[in-house]
This record gives sequence, C-alpha cells and structure tokens, in this order.
Amino acid sequence: MAPPSLRQRRRAAATQEILDAAERHIAEHGPVALSLRAVARSLQMTVQALYHYFPSRDALVTALVTKAYDDLTDAVQAAVDNAPDGSDLPGLVIAAEGYRSWAIAHPEHFQLLYGTPLRDYAAPAEGSTTQATRRMSVIFERELFDGFTAEQLAAADAPALSPSLAAYLDQLPHFGMGHLPPPATALFLSAWGHLHGLVVLEVFGHTVFLGDHQAEIYRMAMRNLLEDTRRRIPS
Repeated sequence: MAPPSLRQRRRAAATQEILDAAERHIAEHGPVALSLRAVARSLQMTVQALYHYFPSRDALVTALVTKAYDDLTDAVQAAVDNAPDGSDLPGLVIAAEGYRSWAIAHPEHFQLLYGTPLRDYAAPAEGSTTQATRRMSVIFERELFDGFTAEQLAAADAPALSPSLAAYLDQLPHFGMGHLPPPATALFLSAWGHLHGLVVLEVFGHTVFLGDHQAEIYRMAMRNLLEDTRRRIPS
C-alpha cells in the first residue's frame, strides 16, 4: 500500500487533536457538557472548521465512544495478558479487575459509555461502537466459558427460559466462541450484569461506605460469580 500523503497525514493529525481536546473537555466537565463550540475554541478554530473533520456532533460522539470502548477493552486484555506467573486468580477475575481499574481511573469516560445517555444521540446500527463492544464481549465470554463444549453449555442449569426468550437468545450474534446455546447466553448476560453493576455502583459513588475494602469486596464477588456460573455447567 502507498504511504499516506501529506494531506492525509495532516488530516489524521488534526482529527486526533480534536479527539484529544474533546476528551479533555469531557474529563473536566463531564459527558453531558460536551460542546463542539467549546472544543473548537480550545483549539483556536471555528466550529465550521471543525465540521471539516467531524460533520456533526453525533460523528464526534461516535468517535469518542468508540475510542473509549477500545481503550477499556485494551485495558481488560492487558490485565489478562500481564497476569503474574503462578497467580491463582482465574482469568475472569483478572479481566473483571482490569475493567474496574480502568473505570475508576477514567470515571468521566466510563460515564460517557454507561452513564445518562446523551440527549438526541443514537449510536449508528452495526457501526464502530458496536464493533468495539463486541471486542470486549469476546474477552469475557472466553474467560467465563473457556474449556466447555457446546454440549455442556447447552445443558447448563440456567433458570427455565420462556420459549420466546430462548428463541430470542438463540438468534443473537456471537463473536467469541461461536454460537452460544440459550442457557449459556442467559448465564453470560446475568454474569455481565453482576460484574458491570458493581463497577457502576462504585464509579457513581454508591459504595463509598466500604472505604478501602471495595477492591476486596469486588474480587470476592467475582470469584463467587465465576464459581456459581461454572457450577451450573455439567462436567
């Protein structure tokens, strides 16, 4: 492939500069205060000039959300990849703690992903934000179900699913281990809600009463979550 032209390199550099400025604005003022005018002003450019790189507020928000998901996913994968040799922590617990650590270190960006939806914004269907979330889903799906066969997952002891829910879960796309049977998908969604929900409570300040013990409580919860999920899958 031909190397990028000078024009392309300048455009890429300007685009990155805008994204960096928007991230700083979010870190200082929160996601709901995101303003194209303020971002442009911080770069000493006009809003009209900014539109040459991001044709709308939604385009900029989509780029920011995608980058935040990518950064979060990279942090989760790095936690798994860099686990100390001989660690007795299961991979799911390590991945979950990588997720929690990133969220605590980047609360405003975590709120951009999982806080109050930005007014009048809708992520594009099957767009870059969807692809970014799937990357992270693959990691957790692998760490939760690695080592089990499709037959074992199909026989998982999930609560009785209604026919309509089972049919709906059966047609959901999967991008980790391939197609998951409905019982395994139900277990995965339940585990995700628990894993993510505890982080949301902490990031939004609802578990501050635990003080310095929040990390220990989270690790205990993730160990219990993993043990309970795997106990439901026949050996």
